[in-house]
Amino acid sequence: MMRPSLNDLAAFAAVANHKSFRRAADIMGVSRSALSHAIIGLEAKLDVRLFNRTTRSVSLTQAGARLLARLDPVLQELDRALDTFSEERGTPSGTLRINANKSGARILLADVVPRFLDLYPDVELDLVSEGRLVDIVEQGFDAGVRLLEAVPKDMVAVKFGGDVRFITVAAPSYLDGKARPNMPDDLHAHRCIRQRLPSGKRYRWEFSRRGAEVAINVQGNLTLDDNDLLVQAAVDGRGIAYVPEYFARPFLASGQLLTVLDEWCPPIPGLALYYPRSRHLPSTLRAFIDLLREVEKQR
Repeated sequence: MMRPSLNDLAAFAAVANHKSFRRAADIMGVSRSALSHAIIGLEAKLDVRLFNRTTRSVSLTQAGARLLARLDPVLQELDRALDTFSEERGTPSGTLRINANKSGARILLADVVPRFLDLYPDVELDLVSEGRLVDIVEQGFDAGVRLLEAVPKDMVAVKFGGDVRFITVAAPSYLDGKARPNMPDDLHAHRCIRQRLPSGKRYRWEFSRRGAEVAINVQGNLTLDDNDLLVQAAVDGRGIAYVPEYFARPFLASGQLLTVLDEWCPPIPGLALYYPRSRHLPSTLRAFIDLLREVEKQR
């Protein structure tokens, strides 16, 4: 039996852990065909089939599962060894992958990322901004950014950016001549700009006041999936929108938008960067967290 290379074994582990040639190829920075050929070559060297492949799915064979169980700890220990070497050099290096929502990405780009890249020029930061919640471990991310209340319980969370508010806003031109809503139920008499979540569902607007919580399935003839677009549609007089205050703030200051139902929109715990509790913390992520905490102390 020919001894496989470390690259071959790392390719196998990537496909096995992510259950996808496409995801593994993206994370490793290679083409899907190159990764597929590497796995075929590995199976030939070991003289055993490691994966069951169909057009829709990839799963491990029994032999593949046994190999992964023995190989994963070895590769993790290798990562620790290389990370220790990086720390001894005094400057973290390598790739740091963070999955964030759009609000989180904006705050990090404004306050943390520029300083981080200046301090650690050998680190390549891959900041993916998307609305859908993902399994950061399965998708190959070092960390994620979400609202604190949405962080999985088995993760370590580092809060940043302060509390957030979701507010209802509308243009003066829309509100002119109409009765302003005083209670969430009053929204049923208004045209609202609805939001579609990445899951495909429409978002129910959530309000609270003095312990009373209300979720409203608003009505309207326009549905959007992006906060910037929701704000712009509200500015254009298309109806009432429900958005994070951060996105509406410039238009509130200019008078292009007004708030309604203010007392039903209290602040909630804001964003958090989170990462797996059970995994080794790479030096790149440790340096990013240290800087994030430093920036938070200066707020």
